[in-house]
Amino acid sequence: MGDNGRVSEQRVAQAIRATPRAGFLPAEQRAYADRDVPLRLSAGQTNSQPSTVAAMLELLDVPVGARVLDVGAGSGWTTAILAELVGPQGWVLGLELLPELAQWGAANLAAVARPWARIETAEPGRLGRAAEGPYDRILVSAMADTLPDELVEQLTDEGMLVVPVAGAMARVTRRPSADPLIERSGAYRFVPLR
Repeated sequence: MGDNGRVSEQRVAQAIRATPRAGFLPAEQRAYADRDVPLRLSAGQTNSQPSTVAAMLELLDVPVGARVLDVGAGSGWTTAILAELVGPQGWVLGLELLPELAQWGAANLAAVARPWARIETAEPGRLGRAAEGPYDRILVSAMADTLPDELVEQLTDEGMLVVPVAGAMARVTRRPSADPLIERSGAYRFVPLR
């Protein structure tokens, strides 16, 4: 993993500690916030288990000051953690396809007072939001069948995308004069990316 891996692991752990999961769960699920399991939200959506969130964020290696897109923002928990990682010098846009979930996630995010982050409803049939890119980092919390090229195109040169694809986690680094570098790890289950 190297020194950079350890630094990323420590930064992610600190950001998660600074962003208690309970504040991003429905009232009936808050008692289970400390369990390392996915928890139900609404409309078939889940709040990912903390170890999975940590693994994804460590792979994403988010620098302070980065511009980040969070696809499948759900309850707002990952958007809030990303906001902690980028700090006020950065900027985070969370997108959620279900309008009522996006509204609830935005309210949860507002409660942690990180105004450099926001959650909005995603446009149906379109991945990401190219008009606000390019992004230094993109996190996707839904399973794609194939690599979502539409999101790769929204990265800066040397920008990174972490997305579950066909059961494995993929880290994609966009390179200016070569095909993207794709690294795969682990076995994961998520709701489908749509």
